[in-house]
Amino acid sequence: MSVAGVIARRIKHMRKGSPFSRTLFADVGSRGAVDKALARLVRSGQLVRVFRGVYMRPKFSLHLGMNLRPSPIRVMEVIAKLNGETIGIHGAEAVRRFGLSTQMQVVPTFYTSGASRELRFGKAVVRLVHVSPDRLQHVGTRVGLALSALHYLGKKGLSKLEISTIIGSLSDDELSALISCRMPVWMRLCIESTKTTKQAALFIV
Repeated sequence: MSVAGVIARRIKHMRKGSPFSRTLFADVGSRGAVDKALARLVRSGQLVRVFRGVYMRPKFSLHLGMNLRPSPIRVMEVIAKLNGETIGIHGAEAVRRFGLSTQMQVVPTFYTSGASRELRFGKAVVRLVHVSPDRLQHVGTRVGLALSALHYLGKKGLSKLEISTIIGSLSDDELSALISCRMPVWMRLCIESTKTTKQAALFIV
């Protein structure tokens, strides 16, 4: 079966409206052959090109009378994976998730191991900000979320209430993982001091 035939058969079983990378078909043929097959499927309407190297099966909405667009954040995640990037929650969003802020990001912004840039999908925009590897430790976990929040608040902006709230939300194992992370001296001292206070309070109780 041709490269186009194999890809066409595979996409029939893929979820409509869910973006995917062309690398999903790397085992089918050469990059050139795969790209030509995908372009042919786009022209025939079987696929929609969402971004360079990113496609999806069209999902039509009877209510809106048009094809639905995929979530910009989901597309961003596919692009990041395609580029081999590590993506983390931005500090402002991490602070909000810990209940220390109610401010929502106007433009969804994430930390990345790649280059800083903006990704545009129609009218939607997702911003990626390059940070050091230290800020991308334990991404996707509460440990990584805590680390992102602490870095964002900074030495001068971190209050006792904020550090207590963040540390208090972590389990003992998560707290141990956080302490083992690479971090500035001031941050480690704050965490260890708060941990000691927390343990003392538990002992008294």
